[in-house]
Amino acid sequence: MNRRYFGTDGVRAKAGAFPLDAPTVHALGRAAGRILGGAGATALVGMDPRESSPWIAGSLMDGLRGAGVTCRFAGVIPTPGVARLCVDGGFTFGAMVSASHNPYEDNGIKFFSGDGYKLPDETEHHVEVALDGLLEADRPPEDIAPPPADGGFADRYLAWLLSHWRGPRLDGWRVVVDGANGAAHRLGPELLRSLGAEVIATACEPDGRNINRDCGSLHTDALAERVRLEGAHAGFAFDGDADRCLAVTPSGRLLDGDYLLYREGQHRLRNGSLPGRWVVGTVMSNLWLERALEAEGARFFRAPVGDRYVLQCLQDRGGVLGGEPSGHVLFLDQSTTGDGLLSALAFARLARDLGGMEALAEGVRPFPQVLMNIRVAERLPLETPPIPEAMAEETRALGNRGRIILRYSGTEPLLRLMVEAETDDLVQGVLGRLRAVLVQTLGEAAPH
Repeated sequence: MNRRYFGTDGVRAKAGAFPLDAPTVHALGRAAGRILGGAGATALVGMDPRESSPWIAGSLMDGLRGAGVTCRFAGVIPTPGVARLCVDGGFTFGAMVSASHNPYEDNGIKFFSGDGYKLPDETEHHVEVALDGLLEADRPPEDIAPPPADGGFADRYLAWLLSHWRGPRLDGWRVVVDGANGAAHRLGPELLRSLGAEVIATACEPDGRNINRDCGSLHTDALAERVRLEGAHAGFAFDGDADRCLAVTPSGRLLDGDYLLYREGQHRLRNGSLPGRWVVGTVMSNLWLERALEAEGARFFRAPVGDRYVLQCLQDRGGVLGGEPSGHVLFLDQSTTGDGLLSALAFARLARDLGGMEALAEGVRPFPQVLMNIRVAERLPLETPPIPEAMAEETRALGNRGRIILRYSGTEPLLRLMVEAETDDLVQGVLGRLRAVLVQTLGEAAPH
């Protein structure tokens, strides 16, 4: 099914450029309103704090109202908060204005059904068809501001998060929280303070343009250093819309989503709360995770990259635990979508029970893995010769000593090449040879 506007995670583009220009956003609101509920429906809208989010939210909500939808505005709130509150508040659907981990110049819109799940491809297709029929006729006013935000929604989401904590509090813990200058800049520190931790907040002062800039889950070196300097028990880094979380140990070791899946999987296997003994990762999950979980008696399945595909695999198999190395982890018996704040609670609870954050990494030896992003000049099919031949040759040479993944990003103009192998030398050799073939075939665009 070809989609013109929706990618792997909603609509995403440069703010102000098609399809995130004001007329198209307004028409998208009308189209989504018609398809997802129509007259009499209710919608909850939230946003991250990048500078374009208010006018995009305002245009979207005005379009929704034009379709007869009654809107409530949560203001700045994590994406999973919108999903959760759709369920708790009985909304027909929800919408979040955010470009997640992308730089501030980008933005996006993603929708949730009333039961808190992202829309299936077929529903997004129906919205696209409706949008095409409205683009020429829709001429909205300019500079539509959103209504005043209702801060009560964020407070309700915080209370829901705290309801999932079990056992002793975190009194005596010192924690560094990197809010990515994004949607969790207030709730991230407040959540952990509510459990008794002393919180040192960093990258929690959004100015509209500093979201994800040298901070957050994509840039954790500064967090690791701060954790060491402060003598902290843990560090947590969120992305711009807080559906991801990575953790840092007192020694500065980074714990990604694979570590959380492994330790949570162990915990659930032992207490009988892992239905079917299934854990779902993605093609990017490190080989150590697959082998370690199988050694524990779990069954591991790899989905394509993207939380929607992890979700689909879990639902197909009746599982509840899955995620990505990026820190996007699903606990389907608790939430309908990846939730960075919920993941931070899981990291903290596991560390408390095992004797500290360093215990989460004990005995874990990941395979060397490098993800290379190539900004290609021409986005040709990956079946274009000699790319398949080069991939096949390198895959044969690796055998069972590693893996190669090649794919285009679904949210950015990048070609992603991942190589994983038993040694760094193997990884670098494969990377170098394949990169040369890819650049020669597709060209390389200048950085911007």
